[in-house]
Amino acid sequence: MTAQKHEEPASGAVQHPWHRFVALGDSFTEGVGDPEPENQGGLRGWADRVAEELSVGQPGFAYANLAIRGQRLREILDQQVGPALAAKPDLVTLSAGGNDIVFRRSDPDKLAEKIDAGVEQLARSGATVVLFAGPDWGATPVFGQIRGKVAIFNENLHIVAARHNAVMVDLWCLRDLTKPGMWDPDRLHFSPLGHHTIAIGVLEALAVPHSLEPLRPKALPPRSWKEARAEDLAWAREYLVPWAIRQVRHPAAVPLAPKRPQPGPVFGHGRFPAGHPAGLPAELLSLKAGPLPVKKA
Repeated sequence: MTAQKHEEPASGAVQHPWHRFVALGDSFTEGVGDPEPENQGGLRGWADRVAEELSVGQPGFAYANLAIRGQRLREILDQQVGPALAAKPDLVTLSAGGNDIVFRRSDPDKLAEKIDAGVEQLARSGATVVLFAGPDWGATPVFGQIRGKVAIFNENLHIVAARHNAVMVDLWCLRDLTKPGMWDPDRLHFSPLGHHTIAIGVLEALAVPHSLEPLRPKALPPRSWKEARAEDLAWAREYLVPWAIRQVRHPAAVPLAPKRPQPGPVFGHGRFPAGHPAGLPAELLSLKAGPLPVKKA
Protein backbone atom coordinates (compact mmCIF):
# COMPACT_ATOMS: atom_id res chain seq x y z
CA MET A 1 0.00 0.00 0.00
CA THR A 2 2.01 2.92 -1.32
CA ALA A 3 0.88 6.48 -0.64
CA GLN A 4 0.54 8.58 -3.76
CA LYS A 5 -0.14 12.25 -4.27
CA HIS A 6 -3.64 13.05 -5.50
CA GLU A 7 -5.12 16.26 -6.76
CA GLU A 8 -7.91 17.59 -4.61
CA PRO A 9 -11.28 16.50 -6.06
CA ALA A 10 -13.22 19.15 -7.90
CA SER A 11 -15.99 20.78 -5.90
CA GLY A 12 -19.25 18.89 -6.21
CA ALA A 13 -17.64 15.79 -7.75
CA VAL A 14 -18.65 12.44 -6.26
CA GLN A 15 -15.44 10.48 -5.66
CA HIS A 16 -16.70 7.61 -3.47
CA PRO A 17 -19.98 5.96 -2.40
CA TRP A 18 -19.93 6.78 1.34
CA HIS A 19 -22.00 9.42 3.08
CA ARG A 20 -22.01 8.37 6.76
CA PHE A 21 -18.77 7.40 8.46
CA VAL A 22 -18.46 6.10 12.04
CA ALA A 23 -15.08 5.33 13.65
CA LEU A 24 -14.80 2.81 16.52
CA GLY A 25 -11.86 2.00 18.76
CA ASP A 26 -9.51 3.26 21.46
CA SER A 27 -6.90 6.03 21.74
CA PHE A 28 -5.53 5.19 18.28
CA THR A 29 -8.83 6.15 16.64
CA GLU A 30 -9.64 8.92 19.12
CA GLY A 31 -6.49 10.70 17.95
CA VAL A 32 -4.33 10.73 21.08
CA GLY A 33 -0.91 12.10 20.17
CA ASP A 34 -2.35 14.57 17.66
CA PRO A 35 -3.62 17.54 19.71
CA GLU A 36 -5.91 20.08 18.05
CA PRO A 37 -7.49 22.57 20.49
CA GLU A 38 -10.18 23.65 18.00
CA ASN A 39 -11.50 20.11 17.55
CA GLN A 40 -14.09 18.46 19.73
CA GLY A 41 -12.19 16.67 22.49
CA GLY A 42 -9.03 18.64 21.71
CA LEU A 43 -7.69 15.96 19.34
CA ARG A 44 -7.56 15.45 15.58
CA GLY A 45 -6.04 12.10 14.53
CA TRP A 46 -6.18 9.97 11.40
CA ALA A 47 -9.96 9.41 11.51
CA ASP A 48 -10.71 13.16 11.48
CA ARG A 49 -8.26 13.60 8.62
CA VAL A 50 -9.95 10.81 6.65
CA ALA A 51 -13.38 12.33 7.31
CA GLU A 52 -12.15 15.69 6.08
CA GLU A 53 -11.11 14.16 2.77
CA LEU A 54 -14.22 12.01 2.40
CA SER A 55 -16.45 15.04 2.93
CA VAL A 56 -15.04 16.92 -0.08
CA GLY A 57 -17.69 17.13 -2.78
CA GLN A 58 -20.14 15.11 -0.68
CA PRO A 59 -23.06 17.28 0.47
CA GLY A 60 -24.66 15.82 3.57
CA PHE A 61 -21.61 13.78 4.54
CA ALA A 62 -21.70 12.91 8.27
CA TYR A 63 -18.98 11.66 10.61
CA ALA A 64 -18.99 10.33 14.18
CA ASN A 65 -16.07 9.12 16.28
CA LEU A 66 -17.08 6.86 19.19
CA ALA A 67 -13.53 5.80 20.14
CA ILE A 68 -12.52 6.06 23.80
CA ARG A 69 -8.95 5.78 25.00
CA GLY A 70 -8.02 2.83 27.17
CA GLN A 71 -10.94 0.65 26.16
CA ARG A 72 -10.30 -3.04 25.62
CA LEU A 73 -11.83 -5.14 22.87
CA ARG A 74 -14.82 -6.33 24.90
CA GLU A 75 -15.66 -2.78 25.98
CA ILE A 76 -15.47 -1.52 22.41
CA LEU A 77 -17.73 -4.28 21.14
CA ASP A 78 -20.21 -3.92 24.01
CA GLN A 79 -20.34 -0.12 24.16
CA GLN A 80 -19.61 1.15 20.67
CA VAL A 81 -21.00 -1.30 18.11
CA GLY A 82 -24.65 -0.80 19.10
CA PRO A 83 -24.54 3.02 18.95
CA ALA A 84 -22.61 2.80 15.69
CA LEU A 85 -25.25 0.61 14.06
CA ALA A 86 -27.97 2.92 15.39
CA ALA A 87 -26.33 5.74 13.43
CA LYS A 88 -26.84 3.72 10.20
CA PRO A 89 -23.35 4.24 8.74
CA ASP A 90 -22.29 3.07 5.30
CA LEU A 91 -18.61 3.14 6.32
CA VAL A 92 -17.23 1.87 9.65
CA THR A 93 -13.63 1.66 10.86
CA LEU A 94 -12.79 -0.67 13.74
CA SER A 95 -9.46 -0.84 15.55
CA ALA A 96 -9.55 -2.88 18.74
CA GLY A 97 -7.48 -5.34 20.73
CA GLY A 98 -4.31 -3.28 21.04
CA ASN A 99 -4.83 -2.50 24.73
CA ASP A 100 -5.55 -6.19 25.40
CA ILE A 101 -2.27 -7.30 23.83
CA VAL A 102 -0.03 -4.45 24.99
CA PHE A 103 -1.21 -4.14 28.58
CA ARG A 104 -2.90 -7.45 29.38
CA ARG A 105 -0.82 -9.89 27.30
CA SER A 106 -4.07 -11.42 26.05
CA ASP A 107 -4.23 -14.44 23.75
CA PRO A 108 -4.28 -13.09 20.13
CA ASP A 109 -6.26 -16.11 18.89
CA LYS A 110 -9.03 -15.61 21.44
CA LEU A 111 -9.11 -11.89 20.69
CA ALA A 112 -9.54 -12.67 17.00
CA GLU A 113 -12.56 -14.86 17.75
CA LYS A 114 -14.21 -11.98 19.59
CA ILE A 115 -13.45 -9.39 16.95
CA ASP A 116 -14.72 -11.75 14.24
CA ALA A 117 -18.17 -11.72 15.86
CA GLY A 118 -18.14 -7.91 16.02
CA VAL A 119 -17.08 -7.54 12.40
CA GLU A 120 -19.81 -9.96 11.34
CA GLN A 121 -22.40 -7.80 13.08
CA LEU A 122 -21.09 -4.62 11.44
CA ALA A 123 -20.79 -6.18 8.00
CA ARG A 124 -24.31 -7.59 8.22
CA SER A 125 -25.61 -3.99 8.31
CA GLY A 126 -24.35 -3.49 4.76
CA ALA A 127 -21.68 -0.97 5.76
CA THR A 128 -18.15 -1.16 4.40
CA VAL A 129 -15.93 -2.25 7.31
CA VAL A 130 -12.29 -1.20 7.63
CA LEU A 131 -9.89 -3.11 9.92
CA PHE A 132 -6.32 -2.38 10.98
CA ALA A 133 -3.36 -4.71 11.36
CA GLY A 134 -1.15 -3.37 14.16
CA PRO A 135 2.19 -1.59 13.70
CA ASP A 136 5.61 -3.14 14.20
CA TRP A 137 6.90 -2.27 17.69
CA GLY A 138 10.05 -4.31 17.17
CA ALA A 139 12.48 -1.47 17.86
CA THR A 140 10.65 -0.24 20.97
CA PRO A 141 11.91 -1.25 24.44
CA VAL A 142 9.38 -3.32 26.44
CA PHE A 143 6.73 -3.23 23.72
CA GLY A 144 9.12 -4.99 21.35
CA GLN A 145 8.66 -8.07 23.57
CA ILE A 146 5.08 -8.49 22.33
CA ARG A 147 6.04 -8.27 18.66
CA GLY A 148 5.22 -11.94 18.10
CA LYS A 149 1.74 -11.62 19.59
CA VAL A 150 1.02 -8.55 17.47
CA ALA A 151 2.10 -10.47 14.36
CA ILE A 152 -0.18 -13.41 15.21
CA PHE A 153 -3.10 -11.08 15.89
CA ASN A 154 -2.45 -9.33 12.57
CA GLU A 155 -2.56 -12.61 10.65
CA ASN A 156 -5.85 -13.47 12.34
CA LEU A 157 -7.23 -10.06 11.37
CA HIS A 158 -6.38 -10.67 7.73
CA ILE A 159 -8.45 -13.86 7.91
CA VAL A 160 -11.34 -12.01 9.56
CA ALA A 161 -11.20 -9.30 6.90
CA ALA A 162 -11.26 -11.85 4.09
CA ARG A 163 -14.17 -13.73 5.67
CA HIS A 164 -16.34 -10.62 5.89
CA ASN A 165 -15.08 -8.79 2.79
CA ALA A 166 -13.67 -6.01 4.95
CA VAL A 167 -10.98 -3.54 3.87
CA MET A 168 -7.65 -4.08 5.58
CA VAL A 169 -5.20 -1.28 6.41
CA ASP A 170 -1.92 -3.00 7.27
CA LEU A 171 0.07 -0.69 9.55
CA TRP A 172 2.82 -3.31 9.85
CA CYS A 173 3.51 -2.84 6.13
CA LEU A 174 3.67 0.95 6.44
CA ARG A 175 7.39 0.91 7.21
CA ASP A 176 7.56 4.68 7.59
CA LEU A 177 5.71 4.14 10.87
CA THR A 178 8.83 2.53 12.33
CA LYS A 179 10.61 5.92 12.28
CA PRO A 180 10.81 7.76 15.62
CA GLY A 181 9.22 10.92 14.21
CA MET A 182 5.98 9.03 13.60
CA TRP A 183 5.48 8.44 17.34
CA ASP A 184 4.49 10.52 20.33
CA PRO A 185 7.17 10.82 23.05
CA ASP A 186 5.29 8.13 25.03
CA ARG A 187 6.21 5.65 22.23
CA LEU A 188 2.71 4.21 22.43
CA HIS A 189 0.62 6.71 20.46
CA PHE A 190 1.30 8.20 17.06
CA SER A 191 2.47 11.77 16.52
CA PRO A 192 0.63 14.19 14.18
CA LEU A 193 2.96 13.00 11.41
CA GLY A 194 2.07 9.38 12.19
CA HIS A 195 -1.67 10.11 12.13
CA HIS A 196 -1.23 11.94 8.81
CA THR A 197 0.59 8.93 7.34
CA ILE A 198 -2.10 6.54 8.57
CA ALA A 199 -4.85 8.73 7.09
CA ILE A 200 -3.16 8.42 3.71
CA GLY A 201 -3.00 4.64 4.18
CA VAL A 202 -6.73 4.45 4.92
CA LEU A 203 -7.68 6.59 1.92
CA GLU A 204 -5.42 4.53 -0.33
CA ALA A 205 -6.96 1.30 0.94
CA LEU A 206 -10.41 2.72 0.13
CA ALA A 207 -9.16 3.88 -3.31
CA VAL A 208 -10.38 7.42 -2.59
CA PRO A 209 -8.72 10.38 -4.37
CA HIS A 210 -7.37 12.81 -1.80
CA SER A 211 -5.24 15.91 -1.30
CA LEU A 212 -2.88 14.58 1.41
CA GLU A 213 0.79 14.56 0.47
CA PRO A 214 3.24 12.05 1.93
CA LEU A 215 5.46 13.61 4.59
CA ARG A 216 8.76 12.40 5.97
CA PRO A 217 10.07 12.94 9.51
CA LYS A 218 13.34 14.77 9.85
CA ALA A 219 16.28 12.40 10.21
CA LEU A 220 17.65 12.18 13.74
CA PRO A 221 21.34 12.90 14.34
CA PRO A 222 23.56 9.90 15.09
CA ARG A 223 23.46 8.77 18.71
CA SER A 224 25.90 6.78 20.77
CA TRP A 225 24.80 3.66 22.64
CA LYS A 226 24.99 5.61 25.91
CA GLU A 227 22.76 8.38 24.55
CA ALA A 228 20.19 5.90 23.27
CA ARG A 229 20.25 4.09 26.61
CA ALA A 230 19.77 7.37 28.48
CA GLU A 231 16.73 8.18 26.31
CA ASP A 232 15.25 4.74 27.03
CA LEU A 233 15.71 5.24 30.77
CA ALA A 234 14.15 8.71 30.62
CA TRP A 235 11.16 7.28 28.71
CA ALA A 236 10.74 4.50 31.27
CA ARG A 237 10.87 6.99 34.15
CA GLU A 238 8.41 9.44 32.56
CA TYR A 239 5.94 7.07 30.92
CA LEU A 240 6.42 3.38 31.71
CA VAL A 241 6.81 3.50 35.51
CA PRO A 242 3.80 5.82 36.10
CA TRP A 243 1.69 3.54 33.92
CA ALA A 244 2.79 0.44 35.88
CA ILE A 245 1.95 2.16 39.19
CA ARG A 246 -1.53 3.02 37.91
CA GLN A 247 -2.08 -0.62 36.99
CA VAL A 248 -1.10 -1.79 40.49
CA ARG A 249 -3.18 0.78 42.36
CA HIS A 250 -6.26 0.30 40.18
CA PRO A 251 -7.60 3.83 40.69
CA ALA A 252 -11.32 4.44 40.33
CA ALA A 253 -12.09 4.75 36.65
CA VAL A 254 -13.12 8.18 35.40
CA PRO A 255 -15.83 7.73 32.76
CA LEU A 256 -14.80 9.13 29.39
CA ALA A 257 -17.04 10.07 26.49
CA PRO A 258 -16.42 9.87 22.74
CA LYS A 259 -15.31 13.14 21.20
CA ARG A 260 -17.82 13.06 18.32
CA PRO A 261 -20.79 10.94 19.46
CA GLN A 262 -23.18 12.48 16.96
CA PRO A 263 -22.80 12.02 13.19
CA GLY A 264 -22.53 15.46 11.71
CA PRO A 265 -20.87 17.52 8.99
CA VAL A 266 -17.14 18.09 8.87
CA PHE A 267 -16.13 21.73 9.22
CA GLY A 268 -12.51 22.60 8.58
CA HIS A 269 -10.53 20.31 10.88
CA GLY A 270 -13.60 18.41 11.94
CA ARG A 271 -15.15 21.27 13.91
CA PHE A 272 -18.85 21.50 14.67
CA PRO A 273 -20.44 24.94 14.60
CA ALA A 274 -21.55 26.18 18.01
CA GLY A 275 -24.80 24.53 19.07
CA HIS A 276 -24.93 22.22 16.05
CA PRO A 277 -28.06 19.98 16.41
CA ALA A 278 -26.97 16.71 14.80
CA GLY A 279 -30.06 14.56 15.22
CA LEU A 280 -29.53 11.04 16.51
CA PRO A 281 -31.43 7.93 17.47
CA ALA A 282 -32.14 7.69 21.20
CA GLU A 283 -29.30 5.15 21.63
CA LEU A 284 -26.76 7.89 20.89
CA LEU A 285 -28.28 10.82 22.74
CA SER A 286 -26.85 9.61 26.06
CA LEU A 287 -23.28 9.85 24.73
CA LYS A 288 -22.23 13.44 25.34
CA ALA A 289 -18.96 14.78 24.04
CA GLY A 290 -16.73 16.91 26.18
CA PRO A 291 -13.14 18.09 26.45
CA LEU A 292 -10.79 15.23 27.25
CA PRO A 293 -7.24 15.41 28.54
CA VAL A 294 -4.73 14.69 25.78
CA LYS A 295 -2.33 12.56 27.82
CA LYS A 296 -3.55 9.34 29.32
CA ALA A 297 -2.47 5.77 28.57
